[in-house]
Amino acid sequence: MKDIKVIAFDADDTLWVNEPYFREMENRFCSLLEDFLPHHTVAKELFRTEMDNLELYGYGVKSFMLSMIETIGRVTDDKADMNLVNKAVGLGRELLNKPVEVFDGVEEILQSLNGDYRLVMATKGDLLDQERKLIKSGLEKHFHHIEIMSDKKISDYRKLLKHLDCLPEHFLMIGNSIKSDVLPVLELGGYAAHVPYHTTWEYEKVDVRIDDPKFFEAEDISSVIDFLRSQE
Repeated sequence: MKDIKVIAFDADDTLWVNEPYFREMENRFCSLLEDFLPHHTVAKELFRTEMDNLELYGYGVKSFMLSMIETIGRVTDDKADMNLVNKAVGLGRELLNKPVEVFDGVEEILQSLNGDYRLVMATKGDLLDQERKLIKSGLEKHFHHIEIMSDKKISDYRKLLKHLDCLPEHFLMIGNSIKSDVLPVLELGGYAAHVPYHTTWEYEKVDVRIDDPKFFEAEDISSVIDFLRSQE
C-alpha cells in the first residue's frame, strides 16, 4: 500500500454509530402496526417499500420517513388513523435528532494519518443530515474533502476520483459495507479495507468471497492503520 496517497472513510457505522438507531426506530414502527400485521411482516413490508423507493428517494432518514408513511397506507388499506402517520413522522424526527456517537479512537487515528495522506470523508445519504452529523462529530477539521454521495456505485467513485485528481491505484476506501465501500472501488482498481460492524442494513449485505491483493479485511479501524504503517 505504499502507493496510497488518498484515504477515504465512510461515515455511518465506520466513524460513528448509525444503523442501531435505524433498527430501534424500525422496531418501534412495527409495533405501531401490530394490530394489522405481525411485527416481522411489517418489517418485510417496510423494507420492500424502501427498496421500491430507493431510486426516487435515495438514502437517509427522510427517505425512511416517507417509506414508513407509505407502508402505513398499504398495510392498513388506507384506513389508518392520522395519528399513526404522525407517530411515524415523530420517529423520523427522533432519528434526525439522535446524538452523534463517534467510535473510540477514531479522532486519534485521523490525527495520526493527517499530513501523510489526504483524508476524505466519503459517505452517502441525505445531505443535510450527513452535514449535521459531521458537524456534531467534531471530525470535520481532519478532512481535506467531504463528499456526500447520492450513491456509491462505480460511476460515483469515478466522479470522486476525478474531483480529487487521484488515480484509483493511489486511493484507499475504508468502510463497513462490502457492497458500497469495497466492491466498486476494487473494480476501479483502487484499494479497499472492510471494517465490519455488528449491525448491517439488509440492503448492504452480500455473500461474496473477495480474493484481491488490494483488499484488506480488518478487525477494527485501528488494525487498518497498523497495516498501513507496516507497508511503509
